[in-house]
Amino acid sequence: MEACHPPQQSNVTSYGATTVAIITLEVFAGMWINGFLICVLCIAWVKKKTLNSNEKILLLLGCSRFCYLCFSWLYCSLSITYPNYLYVQPTFQLIVFFQSFSNCFNLWVSASLCVFYCIKIANFRNRFFISLKVKTDRIVPWLLLASLLSALAIGITAYDIAVTKLSIDHNSTGQGNFSTVIVQMDENFFQIYFIYGFGFVTSFAALICSALLLLFSLWKHKCKMQKNSMKTLSMDAHIKAMKSILSFFIMYSINFIVLILSLIPSTKEENHVAFLSLLFLYAFPGVHSLILIFSNPKLEKTLVRILSCVKCKDCMR
Repeated sequence: MEACHPPQQSNVTSYGATTVAIITLEVFAGMWINGFLICVLCIAWVKKKTLNSNEKILLLLGCSRFCYLCFSWLYCSLSITYPNYLYVQPTFQLIVFFQSFSNCFNLWVSASLCVFYCIKIANFRNRFFISLKVKTDRIVPWLLLASLLSALAIGITAYDIAVTKLSIDHNSTGQGNFSTVIVQMDENFFQIYFIYGFGFVTSFAALICSALLLLFSLWKHKCKMQKNSMKTLSMDAHIKAMKSILSFFIMYSINFIVLILSLIPSTKEENHVAFLSLLFLYAFPGVHSLILIFSNPKLEKTLVRILSCVKCKDCMR
């Protein structure tokens, strides 16, 4: 490992300290939620020796979000507290690779989950859609493999960009002039914007199309039941599902906009917009995973049981 110029002390502003403190709380809450999701599904996997398609997607989603939160927190903390450590080779390149890989994989698996729900739940009489519904369990592994390969390609590209940008002015970094490298990296942000943007836009497009089709199908079925005066539990379930999908649609749309804005150098400055963007980016993986847990009866019961046990132990003390 080649050290460029190890820092002697931390120089943290009050803004930086506040940002790190809040982000740390969000990250550890999100890691706990996704860690719970991973543990429950792994235990079910061991017991049943198999997982259904929905559980496979949720397991990979939990793993990708856990890793994303971990590496994003590491990058954010180092960039604020000890920025020079980021330029100790190959620390910066590895962090960029794993953060980019886990983030893109998270986005693609989220899109795969929405596509899966659309195929499984939506009710269209199109022949192609019916054939997809029959082959759902065979399609899911290919969706996940495509997500993995896409994320891996973007991660490798991000690693290559990091290596190139750090080698642009190695002499200046050796003298501690890190701002030169940062400026040069920002000058080439269009290349990074295109690579990341492609991954973000394609996954976002897949998710939006699936979500809109599913919402349309559920709304059409709800109207049909209302017309026939069928106020049943099935109708309530449809309304609940529509609210859940609509909330995810809104959250994912905001997350997409924030991700795109985060690639623009001018939005990385210390201001309220950058601060709120960071808060949302680090809150999204935990909040959405929590919504998925409460929309799944088995996961919800397990979480409530664990929380009640913790509460009982606290009461006994």
